[in-house]
This record gives sequence, C-alpha cells and structure tokens, in this order.
Amino acid sequence: MTTAIIIIAVVAVAAIAAFLLFRGRLTGGRGLRSRFGPEYDRVVARHGGDTEAAERELGDRVKRHGAIEERPLTEEARARYAARWAGAQELFVESPERSLAEADALLADLSRERGFPDGDDFEDRTDALSVHHAAHVDGYRRVHGARRGDAGTEEMREALVEARKLFDALLAGGGSGRQHADRHLVKGRGTS
Repeated sequence: MTTAIIIIAVVAVAAIAAFLLFRGRLTGGRGLRSRFGPEYDRVVARHGGDTEAAERELGDRVKRHGAIEERPLTEEARARYAARWAGAQELFVESPERSLAEADALLADLSRERGFPDGDDFEDRTDALSVHHAAHVDGYRRVHGARRGDAGTEEMREALVEARKLFDALLAGGGSGRQHADRHLVKGRGTS
C-alpha cells in the first residue's frame, strides 16, 4: 500500500513537471515575441526563419542583460543630451552624414550613462538595449548602419527620425537619484 502511494505520488509529480515544461515551451515564444516585438521578427529573419535558434538568442540576451537597472539622469545631463540631439538634428541640413555620426555617438554616450554596456561593441550594446527598449532599438541600428555612406538622404532622415524614439525613451526613463532610491525602498517592502 505504501509503495503504491509513493508510485502514484512520483507519477503525479512527473506529470505536473512535464505539463509545466511543455506549457513553458509553448508560451516561451509568445512571451519573447511579446517582449521583443519587431526585434523578435528581425532575429528570426536573421536566423533564416529558425524560431528555435532565434528564441535561444533572445533568451540568452535576457539572461545576460535582463538585470541591467537603468541609472537615472540628472536634470543637467538631460538638458545636455537634449541640446546635443537638437544640434544633431540641425546639422542634418548641412551634413546628413555628420548628423548621423553625432546621433550615433550621442546614443552610445546616453545608453552608457544609463547603465548599458560600455565599450566599442555596438552589437552587445544594441542587444542589451533590445532587452529593455525592443520597440525602439532598430532606429539606433539604422542610424549606425546609414552613416556608413551607402544610404540616401531620405533613408538617413528616416533613420534619424526612428532613432529619436530610442533617444526619447532613454532620456525620459529614470529620474533623479532620489526618485530612483525611493523606488528601491518601495520594492524592498514588496509593493512595486
């Protein structure tokens, strides 16, 4: 009798584990698709339609960069970045290439100040940004790619307009250091 109860319990636990594992696989793609939006489609296309490979890559991004906590900007930093962006936009009329180079550098500086990966590895930075700003990271990629010189003026203009969405998201996020600290206190009480 005791052996039968143990066997039934083991089978029940195994069935529950199998159900949860199977359910996780079914919703994993939907969860990643929802989280990454157009970035999900871009990665699937880059993997030749192999959704499993794309989902592994996106899952790895979440593991590597999901814990990044964006640092707040001071009001002075916000004003400085806003002025730089306005300057980059004004420069577009005179020199679209220089305008895109400034926007590219500005997004790298701003993302670094917000706590995203530092250094010259553009792909690592955009991978990290895609985990937190998936809807807007493509504009950054377009600016970075268009400044290589093979893009027409209209394509460069569209890239700059698209990149503005990431700029706005990075500039608006966070707040003062005090607000940032207050959020941690609320989280510490378990009421986020």
